[in-house]
Amino acid sequence: MQYPQRIRNPVLVLLLSIITCGIYSWIEVYQLTDEIKTFTGDQSINPGLELLLCIITCNLYGIYWCYKYSKIIYEMQQRVSVEMPNDISIVTLILPIFRMFIISLLLMQSEINRVWEKAI
Repeated sequence: MQYPQRIRNPVLVLLLSIITCGIYSWIEVYQLTDEIKTFTGDQSINPGLELLLCIITCNLYGIYWCYKYSKIIYEMQQRVSVEMPNDISIVTLILPIFRMFIISLLLMQSEINRVWEKAI
């Protein structure tokens, strides 16, 4: 199976999010969700709906989104046998509560990069 091996630099994600006043973070939500959908083959995942729910709930859904997709990233790491997979779901759940949603995104991008590095 062809995986969306899109390794993104977390620092670049941070800079783009700052430069675009947070708009790039929404793009990152969509991209991460879409890549996870492609990797897992789970057709019930809808990146557009996930993004819309994050936006219309003023990111309250984003807190749950971080937790849910961090768990899936952990399962993806186990699936491709990443050495020492990290379950960052609790951290990514707590950070957005304290207005650090972008840090959760950076952690998630870093962990999914490990999946793409192993899957190549």
